[in-house]
Amino acid sequence: METEQRTVTANGITQGVRVAGPPDGTPVLLIHGNCSSALFWEPLVRRLPPTLRVIAPDLRGYGASEAAPVDATRGLRDFSDDVAALLDDPTLFGAADARPVVVGHSLGGGVAMRLLVDHPHRVGALLLAAPVSPYGFGGTRDLAGTPTTPDFAGTGAGTANPDFVARLAAGDRGSDAQTSPRAVLRAAYVADPASLSEDEELLLDSLLSTATGDDNYPGTATSSPNWPGMAPGERGVLNALAPTWFRLADELVAVADKPPVTWVRGDADVIVSDTSLFDLAYLGSLGVVPGWPGEADCPPQPMVGQTRAVLERYAEAGGAYHEVVLPGCGHSPHLERPAEFVAELLALTTVPAS
Repeated sequence: METEQRTVTANGITQGVRVAGPPDGTPVLLIHGNCSSALFWEPLVRRLPPTLRVIAPDLRGYGASEAAPVDATRGLRDFSDDVAALLDDPTLFGAADARPVVVGHSLGGGVAMRLLVDHPHRVGALLLAAPVSPYGFGGTRDLAGTPTTPDFAGTGAGTANPDFVARLAAGDRGSDAQTSPRAVLRAAYVADPASLSEDEELLLDSLLSTATGDDNYPGTATSSPNWPGMAPGERGVLNALAPTWFRLADELVAVADKPPVTWVRGDADVIVSDTSLFDLAYLGSLGVVPGWPGEADCPPQPMVGQTRAVLERYAEAGGAYHEVVLPGCGHSPHLERPAEFVAELLALTTVPAS
């Protein structure tokens, strides 16, 4: 399928939305991750059957959407509220009560979980692709999401590499520097750069569409007396992902109307992992970030274990989930293992709404 770019005003902001398929097709909502946009779904959409109605919005501050500020104290709710407003647009979904299969990648997985918690009657099924933990990113020590420090030190906007942020803001398309957006795309978004193939420039366009600054990516940081010396602020994307503000495990388990959940991840993911190269606690354990206080005081976050523990609780409370682990796959299963990913997505479109 081919997508059509539209502009929609919803939830008080201008949003870019890519649309494909007939209005009366089976609805699928694609929510992209951090430092990307709806363009990141294009290689997947090309593989989907024309019987689907695919809606892929740009989250605020990405792609063609307005760089509206992100209130980190609401967790990811600014994003999920924007997406929820699109569900009521008759030009996007053919039915006023559409319950799409919601697919969320990375940060988008957290947005999808938030959408389910706040609007359970609007989600037909959930496909989480390498999702952020239900306890946020970093700063927790065990499967119950126990804080490592009271202020969740070592998480939020202060963890962003300033050179990467500067190159992102400058639209750097080079590959010489390890912190260039292209180098990060090749090294962190996928396990094998060859999987980017002819789509690398399009995917780089997507990454470079990220709005930078205190209100967007990465956000504001505050100082902390705890290692490594910074804690999340109240504005911007990385703070919205911090466990200070994004913690919905109990809410997810308590959702009364529980659609089926499929969780797809790669075992070579270096972003969302129990050994994440973006978790300062894990980097400290490797000696990359100096002064690490040790395993007892600041263990790496068990991101995968946390997600599994929460989804098991979800199933015990009456829901159902299915975990798919793709060997040798990194952070972007829909790019790296498209056939398997499409199969999992299509399986969910056959699940009747409860």
